[in-house]
Amino acid sequence: MQGYIPLICQGALITISLAVASLFLAMALGVICAIGKLSKFKPVALLCQAYTSLIRGVPDLVLMMLIFYGLQLLLNQITDFFDIGFIEINPLVAGIITLGFIYGAYFTETFRGAYISVPKTTLDAAFALGLRKSQVFRYVMFPLMMRFALPGITNNWLVVLKATALVSLLGLSDLVRATKIVGEATYAPLFFALIAGAFYLFFTSISNIVLWKLEKHYSIGIAKAKL
Repeated sequence: MQGYIPLICQGALITISLAVASLFLAMALGVICAIGKLSKFKPVALLCQAYTSLIRGVPDLVLMMLIFYGLQLLLNQITDFFDIGFIEINPLVAGIITLGFIYGAYFTETFRGAYISVPKTTLDAAFALGLRKSQVFRYVMFPLMMRFALPGITNNWLVVLKATALVSLLGLSDLVRATKIVGEATYAPLFFALIAGAFYLFFTSISNIVLWKLEKHYSIGIAKAKL
């Protein structure tokens, strides 16, 4: 490990930054497309349905290569059209866009399911009490949606976190790539693969604790079934 710790720690930092940024992008896309799928405007609903069906039907690695190289090709065509010099997409930015776009489809279903799970009678009761739309969303709709959505959010986040390992194939110097380089340099690939696995296990363990506390918070007042 001597001399290689900074490289591995930098790779771990890139990995967690990629995962968090991708999560926010995926959640934003998920909210927008969930609203779109629930829209009464058919073209928007069909477009969002096509997006989720396509993404969930094609392997993640294939989608990553298509999106990553497709973005670079599109940028090249734009620079050629305007006679601008070659611009290479930053691997981190490309990774965020790629993961966010892919997992936005999964968050779409998570948020759509959470929305339709909120009883309409509960919302009607809130309006009957004289609450405004913003107050109904803040005090009634959002807490109930989070209670239904958190299990799906937890699962999707853990999948996004582990999927960052695939982005190393696209040239990003993340944790997996860093440990691979060090493993090849020291002729100890198994040892450094275990180091990478330990980092991922640490990240997922911390995530589980934080998300468990959030789930507990949004489940206040909900009676648990006794077995």
